[in-house]
Amino acid sequence: MNTHPYLRAFLAGVLVPTLVLPLILAGFIVFRLILQVPIPIERAIVFPMALVPSLFGLWNMLWLGSHGRTHLPIGLHGAILPLIMAPIGATAATCLGILVFGGHGVTWFHALMVPYALIAPTFLAVLAGYYLVWKYVVGFANRVLGIA
Repeated sequence: MNTHPYLRAFLAGVLVPTLVLPLILAGFIVFRLILQVPIPIERAIVFPMALVPSLFGLWNMLWLGSHGRTHLPIGLHGAILPLIMAPIGATAATCLGILVFGGHGVTWFHALMVPYALIAPTFLAVLAGYYLVWKYVVGFANRVLGIA
């Protein structure tokens, strides 16, 4: 019997973003519609909501396929994902006019300026968060589905 380990790896990978992204969308709806924040947030949320679950699933499939050769822990493997997603997302946001790089920071939606000094520690926190999510949540889902 074929147990379809890559299908199970994809499903374990999409678990986290499938649970978290609706909560983020609810927060965006509150900011945009209830608090009347005049920033077109919907332009920034549609693209990640479409791609992030698939990226998590494909990244977990890649871990499953390469784990026998690399023996890379799943937490470290998951922490590499933002290093790939951030430059691609920043490039796409710059091309769409959502993000503008300046001398002292980046400007989102021509309204919100974030200094570079704040971006670096935030990115390190994101790396740590991805490490923990992949180590404990995705790793747990992999063990439950019998692929870890």
